Amino acid sequence: MSDRERKLVILFGLAAFVLVNVFFISWFKSQKLKVSRDLMKARAEVVSAEAAAGSFETVEEEMIWLNDKMPSPKAGQLVATELETYAYNQAKTHQLEIGPRDIKPNEETGKFFHRAKVQFKVTGREDSLYRWLDRLQMPDQLKGVTFMRLAPDAKDDTNIDATIVVEQWYVPLTGDSDGASEEAPAPGPDAAAPPELPAVDPAPAPGATPAPTPENLQPPGTE
Repeated sequence: MSDRERKLVILFGLAAFVLVNVFFISWFKSQKLKVSRDLMKARAEVVSAEAAAGSFETVEEEMIWLNDKMPSPKAGQLVATELETYAYNQAKTHQLEIGPRDIKPNEETGKFFHRAKVQFKVTGREDSLYRWLDRLQMPDQLKGVTFMRLAPDAKDDTNIDATIVVEQWYVPLTGDSDGASEEAPAPGPDAAAPPELPAVDPAPAPGATPAPTPENLQPPGTE
């Protein structure tokens, strides 16, 4: 082999060595980056698992409560009528003067629960009004007041005018659910044709007392 051929062989050998090293370094860097990403992902999963484990007892208690209070599936019309009748009877029991009332369209966007809504306008003494509201705020029955506006009565300043919306969370009735043939009970007196209500401003008026609103489509928590 001549000197020229020997030099070419050495030159090609050096070039191959350099290329192999460049390739190996690039591969090593990519593997190191991949391992680093996997490590960060694993650390995030560990933190998430620790957080879930820390809140397990609270979540478990909430799930047990919800399982105990889970209502049977019902038709939305039946729930709305029962809610209107119950609120009407309680208002009469507590000697409130009942004004216009209206069964609102049910909220049926929830995945597991739907909501029946009834609006009432009543007038009465403060103590009677608060007792009535207490009978409507019943988390263990998935029932609560979600809107309230109070104002002094124009004719008698010892009375209070109250406009409220009370809601009932319920499990919607499906084709496979029992009780599909249930009939709605008769509504409260004069409920068949309620007077037209003026539009209610969703924001409370100055001095109004808004009621706490439960979370989106989730049932009220335990007290």
